[in-house]
Amino acid sequence: MQLLNNNFEITEAVQIDTSGIAQLFKDYHKFYRKDSTLQECGSYLEERLKNNDSKIFVAKQRNKVIGFTQLYPSFSSVTMKKIWILNDLFVDRDYRKQGVAKGLLQEAENFSRKSKARGLSLKTEITNFAAQNLYEGRGWVKDEVFYSYYLNHS
Repeated sequence: MQLLNNNFEITEAVQIDTSGIAQLFKDYHKFYRKDSTLQECGSYLEERLKNNDSKIFVAKQRNKVIGFTQLYPSFSSVTMKKIWILNDLFVDRDYRKQGVAKGLLQEAENFSRKSKARGLSLKTEITNFAAQNLYEGRGWVKDEVFYSYYLNHS
């Protein structure tokens, strides 16, 4: 657990946190122009936690979830080691610019090191300058060697 500004705490999410995370997850989808219901978001998160498919860390203030980050495990064939994909990082609009995102990112970095992973990877929109500044300010390096591709099956 990590305290931020003596007002926030960051912990690993447990099943009971799902309803608090679900609304933020829905807002996160809206940010990325995706439509989802609160029920869909809650079910998805419950399944991830139940199946131990991901690690979710939450920032809370007085038991209210104000931010979260979600990591998915993967592996690097080149380094032959585990890596973590930081897939989601989102903070409630009312709590931005208060160190919450930085604290969540730090918790993800600490967890990755403790799990003896080779490192963390993430993607963000080209226009998300606030996120880019946060990542680069913490020593993350923008990949200028590889392109990212995606094949959509829907």
